[in-house]
Amino acid sequence: MRLFVAIVPPSAALEELAAAVDPLRAARPGLRWTTAEDWHLTLAFLGEVAGEVLPELGRRLERAAARHPAQRLAITGGGAFPGRTRARVLWAGIQAGPGLAALAASVAAGARRAGAPPPDEGRRYRAHLTLARCREPASLTAETDALTALAGTPWTATDIHLIRSNLARRADQADDPVSPPRPARYEELGAWPLRR
Repeated sequence: MRLFVAIVPPSAALEELAAAVDPLRAARPGLRWTTAEDWHLTLAFLGEVAGEVLPELGRRLERAAARHPAQRLAITGGGAFPGRTRARVLWAGIQAGPGLAALAASVAAGARRAGAPPPDEGRRYRAHLTLARCREPASLTAETDALTALAGTPWTATDIHLIRSNLARRADQADDPVSPPRPARYEELGAWPLRR
């Protein structure tokens, strides 16, 4: 199963972000836009994880969460990976203190010890929420410029979530390796509180 560990912003923060993103979505319908109910702040992408690892993974994530305080965050600004002119991903930024990167590192270390090493562990952590993906590299200069002024209301993240990403194909795509799968559907498998 494909798993990741994330912080889920509160609905008020997501509504603010949606108000900023909706005009961009209308202007660029050719992008693969994520939906507000799928917006999350990934701490560690784990990739494919065997089911027998889940009990130990849950214990390790609980320990990691208990070692770190609640995080004061805000959705601010935006950008594109790998860059604005040949982008593959449009994202909204996260304003956070240094504790967020430490939490992400602790989550990744716990996953590794549980037998689910993150494939990108060791890379510099860059907090963001994915807004859209491009099928081919494209210029997202106008979109990143529009997100520059984004300054969401701060909020406090109090827990982390283990989420399964279901990439199931539609029934009419079962034998079609060319068509892309439907957008991922997310299923929460567990949540653990951060230290109060």
